[in-house]
Amino acid sequence: METIWTPHRFSGEVLALDVANTVVLRVDPARTFDRFDDPAEIERFAAAASGFRAEEIGGNALVVSAPGAAKARIVALRETTDALFRDAVTARAVRSEHLAPLLYRCADALAASPVGIAADRAGLAAGQGRIELEAAVAVSALSLLQPDLRRRIRICGNCGWLFLDKSRNGSRLWCDMSVCGNRQKARRHSRRARNDTRERTDA
Repeated sequence: METIWTPHRFSGEVLALDVANTVVLRVDPARTFDRFDDPAEIERFAAAASGFRAEEIGGNALVVSAPGAAKARIVALRETTDALFRDAVTARAVRSEHLAPLLYRCADALAASPVGIAADRAGLAAGQGRIELEAAVAVSALSLLQPDLRRRIRICGNCGWLFLDKSRNGSRLWCDMSVCGNRQKARRHSRRARNDTRERTDA
């Protein structure tokens, strides 16, 4: 079934984490699935990301020239990105066993599709036109190694997605308050209601 690439699916706040989150419910082996199983979804993701991540990518257009051939490389880059930053959140450090594979995948992507990097912010320079998704994800992932950004990466308490906490006090718990935050609130309300019912029954 074709994915509708809604704003919620870009809750990672940066391209590299949005791509990492294309594996849904990664933390639940019984229910997890990969939105990139269909190479055509990678193209649709790139088109949507061109809008949602326009500032980060310098207003350029993200493309996937050969989705079938590119899928394995993009998925490998995605998995090394997720492994490094998910571990960095829990370990509070970047560990070399995760850094080396990510650097290898990023170097491979950028060697295949050289791009210009912005001088004044984290992201791509403007005015390049069409940019391969793989190269853009590599630049995004490398930018997250900056300590001030890396310290703000979180794991959503509901769905397990990675996201960059851009709140002023760095206290976000959910990737998307309107989705994951509300679901957690609903669960807490349901638990309180059940506890209240049991207490009245036992009284």
